[in-house]
Amino acid sequence: MSDNDTRPTAAEIEAELKGVPEDMIDQPSENDEIAALREQVETAKQDVLYAKAETQNVRRRMEKDIADARAYAATGFARDILSVADNLARALETIPADLREDEKFKNLVAGLEATGREIEKVFGSHGITRIAAMGLPLDPHQHQAMIEMPSADAEPGTVISELQAGYMIKDRLLRPAMVAVAKKPD
Repeated sequence: MSDNDTRPTAAEIEAELKGVPEDMIDQPSENDEIAALREQVETAKQDVLYAKAETQNVRRRMEKDIADARAYAATGFARDILSVADNLARALETIPADLREDEKFKNLVAGLEATGREIEKVFGSHGITRIAAMGLPLDPHQHQAMIEMPSADAEPGTVISELQAGYMIKDRLLRPAMVAVAKKPD
C-alpha cells in the first residue's frame, strides 16, 4: 500500500458503521460476489495462459540453443585444425614432380596425400565444407579480398586466385577464403 492511498481501512469502515441498524447497511449481494469471483477466475486464466506461452517460448529458445551448441561445438577446434590442413597441403604442393616418382619418396607422398584425404573426410562428416572461390564474383560474406590484380581475362571483382582456402561449418562461416580479385588493367 502506498502513502497516497486514501481508502479507508476495514477497521475504519467498521467503526463508522457502529450504531447503524443492520437493515440500513448495504450488504454485498450474492450476484456481486459471483461477478467478483468470475472476474478473478478470468484474470487467473489469463495469467495461466501467459505463463504457459512464456514457458513454451523459453523451451523453444532452449531447444534452439542446444541444437546450435551441438552443431557448432567443434568450431574452435575446427579453426585450429584448418591450419594443420593448410600446412599439409602446402607441404604436398612443394614436392617436385620428379621426387614424387622417386621410389624413396613415393610412399611418403602417398602417405601425405592419404592424410589430406582423411582430413577432408573428417571435415565432411562434421559439416565443414570448403568455400568455392575461383572464377566467382567476390562475396564479402565468404571471401576476404587481399589484393587486386589487373586482368584483361576476368571481369573486375572476380576472384582470380585463392591465397588461402575458406571454410563453412554447416551454414556459418568458419574462415573466409583469402583471395586475389581482378581489376581493370591500367
